[in-house]
Amino acid sequence: MAAPNLVNVSTITAKSVRAALTVTLTTEILANAAASGKVYKINNIIVSNIDGTNSADASVFITKSGGSPIAIASTIAVPADSTLVVVDKNTSIYLEEGDNIEAGASADSDLVITINYEELS
Repeated sequence: MAAPNLVNVSTITAKSVRAALTVTLTTEILANAAASGKVYKINNIIVSNIDGTNSADASVFITKSGGSPIAIASTIAVPADSTLVVVDKNTSIYLEEGDNIEAGASADSDLVITINYEELS
Protein backbone atom coordinates (compact mmCIF):
# COMPACT_ATOMS: atom_id res chain seq x y z
CA MET A 1 0.00 0.00 0.00
CA ALA A 2 1.26 3.50 -0.79
CA ALA A 3 1.75 6.16 1.85
CA PRO A 4 -1.35 8.33 2.28
CA ASN A 5 -1.90 11.57 0.43
CA LEU A 6 -1.53 14.19 3.17
CA VAL A 7 -4.51 16.12 1.80
CA ASN A 8 -6.77 13.09 2.29
CA VAL A 9 -5.57 11.82 5.68
CA SER A 10 -8.38 10.19 7.63
CA THR A 11 -6.58 9.49 10.92
CA ILE A 12 -3.88 11.34 12.87
CA THR A 13 -2.70 9.56 16.01
CA ALA A 14 -0.23 11.16 18.44
CA LYS A 15 2.51 8.79 19.60
CA SER A 16 5.86 8.77 21.35
CA VAL A 17 8.72 6.35 21.85
CA ARG A 18 11.58 6.42 24.36
CA ALA A 19 14.76 4.40 24.65
CA ALA A 20 18.06 4.35 26.48
CA LEU A 21 20.89 4.72 23.95
CA THR A 22 23.79 2.29 23.72
CA VAL A 23 27.19 2.47 22.03
CA THR A 24 25.70 0.70 19.01
CA LEU A 25 25.22 3.77 16.80
CA THR A 26 22.65 2.18 14.51
CA THR A 27 20.16 0.93 17.09
CA GLU A 28 16.68 1.19 15.58
CA ILE A 29 14.48 3.51 17.66
CA LEU A 30 11.45 4.04 15.40
CA ALA A 31 10.50 2.25 12.18
CA ASN A 32 7.68 2.82 9.72
CA ALA A 33 7.12 -0.64 8.25
CA ALA A 34 7.19 -1.12 4.50
CA ALA A 35 3.65 -1.24 3.09
CA SER A 36 2.23 0.22 6.34
CA GLY A 37 0.02 2.66 4.45
CA LYS A 38 1.20 5.33 6.92
CA VAL A 39 3.55 8.26 7.09
CA TYR A 40 5.06 9.44 10.40
CA LYS A 41 5.45 13.16 11.01
CA ILE A 42 8.31 13.55 13.47
CA ASN A 43 7.52 16.57 15.64
CA ASN A 44 10.55 16.39 17.91
CA ILE A 45 13.54 14.31 18.85
CA ILE A 46 15.04 15.04 22.26
CA VAL A 47 18.13 13.42 23.74
CA SER A 48 18.57 13.74 27.53
CA ASN A 49 21.73 13.04 29.48
CA ILE A 50 20.66 11.29 32.69
CA ASP A 51 24.22 10.94 34.00
CA GLY A 52 24.75 13.54 36.73
CA THR A 53 28.50 13.76 36.14
CA ASN A 54 29.66 12.90 32.62
CA SER A 55 29.01 14.32 29.17
CA ALA A 56 28.15 11.85 26.39
CA ASP A 57 27.97 12.16 22.60
CA ALA A 58 24.73 11.51 20.71
CA SER A 59 24.26 10.49 17.08
CA VAL A 60 20.90 10.21 15.31
CA PHE A 61 20.34 8.85 11.80
CA ILE A 62 17.54 8.42 9.27
CA THR A 63 17.66 5.38 7.03
CA LYS A 64 15.52 5.59 3.92
CA SER A 65 14.00 2.33 2.69
CA GLY A 66 16.84 0.15 1.42
CA GLY A 67 19.46 2.84 1.98
CA SER A 68 22.31 3.61 4.33
CA PRO A 69 22.00 5.67 7.53
CA ILE A 70 22.27 9.44 7.00
CA ALA A 71 23.20 11.50 10.07
CA ILE A 72 20.90 14.27 11.22
CA ALA A 73 23.05 14.66 14.36
CA SER A 74 26.57 13.26 14.61
CA THR A 75 28.63 12.94 17.80
CA ILE A 76 27.11 15.99 19.46
CA ALA A 77 28.14 16.37 23.09
CA VAL A 78 25.27 16.40 25.58
CA PRO A 79 26.54 17.73 28.94
CA ALA A 80 25.57 15.98 32.19
CA ASP A 81 21.96 16.64 33.22
CA SER A 82 21.21 18.45 29.93
CA THR A 83 19.10 17.92 26.84
CA LEU A 84 19.70 18.23 23.11
CA VAL A 85 16.82 19.06 20.77
CA VAL A 86 17.69 17.34 17.49
CA VAL A 87 14.37 18.06 15.74
CA ASP A 88 11.62 20.40 16.86
CA LYS A 89 8.17 21.34 15.54
CA ASN A 90 9.72 24.01 13.30
CA THR A 91 11.97 21.45 11.57
CA SER A 92 9.68 18.43 11.54
CA ILE A 93 10.50 15.58 9.18
CA TYR A 94 8.53 12.73 7.63
CA LEU A 95 9.26 9.01 7.77
CA GLU A 96 7.87 7.31 4.72
CA GLU A 97 7.10 3.59 4.46
CA GLY A 98 10.25 1.52 5.05
CA ASP A 99 12.17 4.40 6.71
CA ASN A 100 13.52 4.34 10.25
CA ILE A 101 15.33 6.41 12.85
CA GLU A 102 18.44 4.98 14.47
CA ALA A 103 20.58 6.41 17.26
CA GLY A 104 23.49 5.71 19.54
CA ALA A 105 25.74 7.23 22.17
CA SER A 106 29.36 7.30 23.26
CA ALA A 107 28.44 5.65 26.59
CA ASP A 108 25.84 3.00 27.44
CA SER A 109 22.71 4.18 29.25
CA ASP A 110 23.86 7.79 29.81
CA LEU A 111 21.51 9.16 27.16
CA VAL A 112 17.77 8.68 26.66
CA ILE A 113 16.04 9.54 23.39
CA THR A 114 12.40 10.63 23.09
CA ILE A 115 10.63 10.89 19.74
CA ASN A 116 7.17 12.46 19.57
CA TYR A 117 5.37 11.92 16.30
CA GLU A 118 2.04 11.74 14.50
CA GLU A 119 1.00 8.63 12.64
CA LEU A 120 -0.96 9.67 9.55
CA SER A 121 -3.12 7.22 7.62
